[in-house]
Amino acid sequence: MGGEIKGLIKVCLSVLASLCYSYFIVSKIPKGKFRLLSLLPIFSLFVALPLFLSTAILSGITAFFITWLATFRLALFSFDLGPLSTGSPKSLLVFIAIACLPIKIKPNQQHPSRQDPHKPPRLPLNFAVKVLAFGVFIGFYQYKELVHPKIFLGLLCCQVFLFLEVLFSLCSALVRCTTGLEVEQPSDEPYLSTLLQDFWGRRWNLMVTNLLRHTVYKPVKSAAETVMSERWSPLPAVVATFLVSGLMHELLFYYVNRVSPSWEMTSFFVLHGVCLVVEVGVKSVFSGRWRLHWAASVPLTVGFVVATSFWLFFPPLIRAGADMRVMEEVKVLLEPMREKIPLLPLLNSTREQLLLLDLSGRHK
Repeated sequence: MGGEIKGLIKVCLSVLASLCYSYFIVSKIPKGKFRLLSLLPIFSLFVALPLFLSTAILSGITAFFITWLATFRLALFSFDLGPLSTGSPKSLLVFIAIACLPIKIKPNQQHPSRQDPHKPPRLPLNFAVKVLAFGVFIGFYQYKELVHPKIFLGLLCCQVFLFLEVLFSLCSALVRCTTGLEVEQPSDEPYLSTLLQDFWGRRWNLMVTNLLRHTVYKPVKSAAETVMSERWSPLPAVVATFLVSGLMHELLFYYVNRVSPSWEMTSFFVLHGVCLVVEVGVKSVFSGRWRLHWAASVPLTVGFVVATSFWLFFPPLIRAGADMRVMEEVKVLLEPMREKIPLLPLLNSTREQLLLLDLSGRHK
């Protein structure tokens, strides 16, 4: 653990130095290829930083925050685009927060809003519920060997959603506390999506969606318009966006698993990109004439996302044991609170009793 803490300190200092360099020096270089060239060493460093960490949680978060988000945002910054553009003045603290945290500042909120300094920032009302639910799922994760694989995958799906929601909410609270800026919600109840377009474009992980829209979708769409009509140019742009998302997920989970990619995650995102293109085409054909009721479209959409994740997204993680590593690391973090939370030892004793019953039943 001591070595991991030292590695984390090195990573944090490297990121801080890189973003200070970008803020004070790179911003003075004219936008375009020269600014992009000046950032290439930073991009290389950001790709290597997760390798300095060995725990699944820290390496995964570093890869997501720094290797993906910060790199893509700095790439936009090289052309004076995106949230880091010099069009509106930013303090160094705001620049760092926007660069490497999974947040999106609300429009017209570049300057801190007035807050009562004596009152702590309030998290969303359902934050406590999400934290509690995540803790319960961690406790029941110990029953993996007693649960049907499909049910276990469903629990894993819920855990990933809750983990990201809690992580993003904490980052949003940190930004509000330190800068006074208001940030947008990271997701908008994705379990109520009525279409794939609704799920990926307006509900799930909106911050990444917005980032990919500016770094992949718009450039590919503009390039496609030179060889095809404006009506069809969004189609290859959509597929390209999902392809890049899939490749970035493969990279993220390489840092976590440290095994060669199986390309199943890339297949998952490419499949969804193709299906979304088909969905848009069908929607344009039947526009205004026929539409599924939400009571039917929500189960179909969410069911398709969940089923394809069971098929392509989660298996490589489970095969590599990444899920168990994360749970063990979470348990280590929660160990100091073991005596303060009576539920944890209760779950452990219950698990042992169920295992004994299961073994005795098998012997019979």
